[in-house]
Amino acid sequence: MATSLLTFFLFLLYQPFISNANLHQTNLLRSQLISDNDPINKDIPVPLTKFFQVTKPIKLPNTKPCSSLVLQHDFGYTYGKSPVLVDYKPPYHCPSQNFSKIVLEWKATCKGRQFDRIFGVWLGGVEILRSCTAEPRATGIVWTVEKDITRYSSLLKDPQTLAVQLGNLIDSTYTGIYHVNITLHFYPAEEHPQYPFKPKHADLKSGYDFPADLILPISRNLPLKDGQWFLVQNSTDVQLKKFSIPRNAYKAVLEVYLSPHQSDEFWYGNPPNDYLLANNLTNSPGNGPFREIVVTLDGMVVGAVFPFTVIYTGGVNPLLWRPITGIGSFDLPSYDIELTPFLGNILDGKQHEFGFGVTNALNVWFIDANLHVWLDSKSLETKGKLIEYYSLPSKVSLVSNFSGLNGTFLTGAHRTLNYIGWVESSHGNVTTNSFQHFTFTNFMQMGNNGNLQILNQSISSNHTVYHNLPSYIYTDTLYQSFPLYLYTDNVDQGNNSYMSVANLSLGFNEDSHLGSVTTSLKNVQTGQGYMIVKGNLVTSGLGSTQQVYKYGGTGGCFFRNVSSSNYTVLYDKTHLCSGSQQQDSGFRFDKWRVRKAFLEEIGV
Repeated sequence: MATSLLTFFLFLLYQPFISNANLHQTNLLRSQLISDNDPINKDIPVPLTKFFQVTKPIKLPNTKPCSSLVLQHDFGYTYGKSPVLVDYKPPYHCPSQNFSKIVLEWKATCKGRQFDRIFGVWLGGVEILRSCTAEPRATGIVWTVEKDITRYSSLLKDPQTLAVQLGNLIDSTYTGIYHVNITLHFYPAEEHPQYPFKPKHADLKSGYDFPADLILPISRNLPLKDGQWFLVQNSTDVQLKKFSIPRNAYKAVLEVYLSPHQSDEFWYGNPPNDYLLANNLTNSPGNGPFREIVVTLDGMVVGAVFPFTVIYTGGVNPLLWRPITGIGSFDLPSYDIELTPFLGNILDGKQHEFGFGVTNALNVWFIDANLHVWLDSKSLETKGKLIEYYSLPSKVSLVSNFSGLNGTFLTGAHRTLNYIGWVESSHGNVTTNSFQHFTFTNFMQMGNNGNLQILNQSISSNHTVYHNLPSYIYTDTLYQSFPLYLYTDNVDQGNNSYMSVANLSLGFNEDSHLGSVTTSLKNVQTGQGYMIVKGNLVTSGLGSTQQVYKYGGTGGCFFRNVSSSNYTVLYDKTHLCSGSQQQDSGFRFDKWRVRKAFLEEIGV
């Protein structure tokens, strides 16, 4: 599975069937899926099944890319071994070094039987991709991930060490080897683009619109045997990393990567501890369903993340994700935290320290970050000061009502963070207000003596940043909502067998206002599946998935409606429109609604 920890799997495979929290029981089934028994006729060539994640295409300039194959490697028995390292060199062969778009392409094939495996790609210690492998079939699969990595362009200008960590296990049972190519595509800027690119630092707005001048890795240093991410192993574990920045910085953003594993892979389905204690369920993950990533700077809370519920390719019911994979599983989202209000605290040239913790965490969360820093080319030093700081711990509530293994649980949480600081540079004195507001609700029902579990969960967040410039206000706003409905049940079939049923609905929705660019995304996935299980062997099963992806806003729109069942795409309808044909995103920025939420939070 995605945790790639052998001892954990051996523990799971020898555990008896238990009658509670069956969402976690899918861990027991991943090694014995019916698809692993695909017949192979060596005389008839069978095309590889193409797996894919539904997302909008990357908007590319009308120029020929300069492409470089930076890694080609077969990940066989790599569990417990150091990351694969290769030397990266900038594309000196390209006639132009003025690139307007840079794309990372991951392409992999695999045949046989294998768990889903988490993996990461780092460049100079900066993580540029976190992903999960697809689970293969005997006849073979292929999948491609394309990611826009233009925001890392300053890092790509210099030679670096590229590191890839993909812990895999090969033996007589798990035979799938991941054959991987990583290619970087550099697209030169158009001479006369439709939307002209302004020279960098032509004014302050362009400085905010363009990628950072410097990206610092907030990750573990090589050499390592388990990746460059930090491992947060419990609710009190705080992982630390020292750093320092140039003294002429005028803006800073921390990009956080995270993924849950082992006991917290299905954190959103973890029951409260009092339920587990009352029913003597000592081997079941607990601490309830609320998780929050908390980021500190020199011990001061500077940001938080209420994470999206990524379901890996072996999660809930592995038959659901063939060939449509779960939202975000091939390209896990990262989360930006505005740090500009705190620059005055760290512009002294000294070392400072980031900390990463997870509220209610169980073993284990993989977390690291990238610090994006914008530098003032016209001065050697900037200065600043934090002038307002509001940060209280999340307010969490729990209402439990259960008898034996059946019952209901309502968990709620919310948090507001607000920071204001100024930075003085050659652009003038700029005051930045960073505001974060989160809400979380999870209604969990346990029935059928603990075999049935129903989840209704909603996560929403608002992150708004105002840069008050001398002549105008530059605003970044991102609203996100992550709805989740999940129904799982185990129905006794007699003869030491049972039917595992799963139905789900998963959404990733966001509205953004970045400078003059406004966009809206509605991305909803539904799935239905069952597996007949005898012992720990899946004897038959079926999974079906439907997904509707709707994106619109400045620059165009994209729509896709696709469905699959049992490795077959049933229908696939796609529509792409240009900026002149764009649909109304439906998003309206309302700064008063933002401020009202904050005032209500602090009781004003």
